[in-house]
This record gives sequence, structure tokens and C-alpha cells, in this order.
Amino acid sequence: MDLCFSPSSSAEAGAYKLLELPPDLCKLIEKAIDTSAPLRLKIKGKSGEDAVLCTANKTFAVRSVTLSNSILVVTPPSDASCMNFTDDTVVIRDQVTEILELTPAVPKLHILSALLRGKEYDGNQDDDGVDAETMDATKITYNDALHTIQASDMELDDGLKNRHILNINGELRLIAPAYLDHLLELFLNGLVALSLSHESASVEALSSSLADDHEVPRSISTQVMSWFGEIEDGKWKMDVSALTKEVGLGILRHHVYQPISQDELTAKWKTSVGDAFASKVNIELLLGNYLASINDSESLTYFPASALPVDPVRRFADLFLTRSRWKVKDIAPFLADIAVDSKERDKLLLKFARATTDADGVWYTARTQYSG
Repeated sequence: MDLCFSPSSSAEAGAYKLLELPPDLCKLIEKAIDTSAPLRLKIKGKSGEDAVLCTANKTFAVRSVTLSNSILVVTPPSDASCMNFTDDTVVIRDQVTEILELTPAVPKLHILSALLRGKEYDGNQDDDGVDAETMDATKITYNDALHTIQASDMELDDGLKNRHILNINGELRLIAPAYLDHLLELFLNGLVALSLSHESASVEALSSSLADDHEVPRSISTQVMSWFGEIEDGKWKMDVSALTKEVGLGILRHHVYQPISQDELTAKWKTSVGDAFASKVNIELLLGNYLASINDSESLTYFPASALPVDPVRRFADLFLTRSRWKVKDIAPFLADIAVDSKERDKLLLKFARATTDADGVWYTARTQYSG
């Protein structure tokens, strides 16, 4: 085999990057090639941010890894220069000293909260005191989020749903928690008043009832219904667990500083969801949103994981400043949103916490001393 340098090797220097594909992404690309199906991969990241690669439903961190040995990028000669080379000649195009490694990453959906701060929708459709030019300048649209948020399209859609973000005439708005609690109460009362089944409720009947009797825009009630169930052929199949959970959070949210007993919370919760769904009330639905008192495990305070820093270093600092030691079953719910899976969560625990054992079992304490 004959080797020769490309006539434009100086111009091509640094033009090639080698990307190491994880198995699931490799299979996705191979399937797209075999079936001739369209495949869209996006690189997202602003200046100062670490880049990520997004498929339709997953996000991968892009990390540069230095190679111990250089790799030559070679190609066959171009057609125009074939006559000057033998059949086994290859042309050296570039020298690569690093590869780009892809690893599954948690989508950076927390940025949504920062972008939409101060834009809560509470049912008041008037924006008195805010001029149109200012509103347009601060408006965040769905397309803005697609280009700004380092997440796949599916992860972004799930994030908007799980964070209860409305799309109002193209603008993204957080729904005020108190207003959401009010709407869920109206839904539950409406199902009873209209004799509708939660398995197949008429979207038109329920949204019209809320619009006529409570001045809730149909576009708002329909979006909220989609957060707590599935809408198909004009029928809403309610996700009982999801709606029940949110009703429980609405009660717990008022107990940031003043604890509430588990019995009192459960009683209020069952009353709020009604007899039809009282059996679905379960404190485990609220994992990752409360702390049980060390001295009285039945006494709960509101402590949502969503309010904690997303950076692992700061997340563990906050957790160990809140409580000096944790059992794995207690700390795990507060790590679920910063780890792609349980293996990644366990790696974080090994990195930032130290396991100790006593008569009560295994406890995790901080590797670093924190002072509040």
C-alpha cells in the first residue's frame, strides 16, 4: 500500500473528528441506513456550554478524549487524481489525536424554570401595566425552547408536561401552583356533576363546563387534561395516579416550615380527591418531595428535589447540610433527576458520599465537610 499526503492537507488539518458511538446509537444509525428511514441528530450548545448530541428521544454528552497514539484519516484518491496513483494508494487527509466520546446525559430541562421565571399564568388573562413591546421581548416560545434547551425533542415535550408549562398562543408560561390546584378540583367536581367516567370523559363537555361556569379557557383546560392523562378521539382517560399525586403535592406545598402529620395529610388528601379515588392515596406518590422528621417519622415537611441545585456537587452539599446522614432509600428520590439511571446514581453516591454501617443499617455521610 502506498501512502501520500493530500495536496490540500494543510487546509484540511483539524477538519476531521472521530465520534465513538455507544451501542444503542450505533444500532439506531444502522437501522436508519437499512430502512432508508430519516434520522435527525442535533448538536446543541451555546458558547461556554458543553455540547450535547440529541436524537429524537435521548441526550448524549460530548466529551473529548485524548488518544495515546495518533490516528491518520485516509481516503482513496479523488477521481481527478486517480491517474497519478497506483490502485492501492491511499491519501492522508488529517491526523487525529483525540476522539469525541458520547455518554448518556440528563437533559438540562431545569433551564426552563429560569427562562420562565416571573411568567406564571394564574388565570388572569389581563397584563395591565406591561406594554406590548416589552411582552414580545421577554416572550419565550416553543421554538425558542427547542433551540435553547439541551434536550431531545421528546425529552423537551415531557419536560414541559411534567413541569406544567402551558403553551398560550405560542408563548410558554408556567402555571401557578395554586391555580393548578384549583383546576384539578374543578375537574374532579366536574366529573361528578356531569356523570362522566374518568376512563372516558368527554373533553368538550368538561372544558365547556369549566369555560361557562368558571371562565377557564378551553385551550387551558385541555392542556391541563393532557398533563394528567391521555386525550384521544375527544375523550380524556385520566391518569389517576398522576392527578392524585398532584393533589397531594398541593396540600403538602403549604408545609415548608410548619410540618404536617402523615395522618392529617392523608385525611385532607382523601377528602380532596373524593371517595372515588381515595384508595389511590399513597404517601409513596410524594417521594422526592418531602422530608420526614428524624425524631418523628410521621411528621412531614415539603422539600422538593426540583428546588435543589442540578449540579451534583451542590446537590450533595445541600442534602448533607439539610441532614448529616441518609439511608439510601431516603436519599435516592432526591438524586433521580440528576442521574440517567440507578447505576449512575450509585456512582454519584460513591463519589460524593461515604457509606457507614451501624445497628440501624447502612448510612451515607458526606465525603466533604460542609458548613452552613
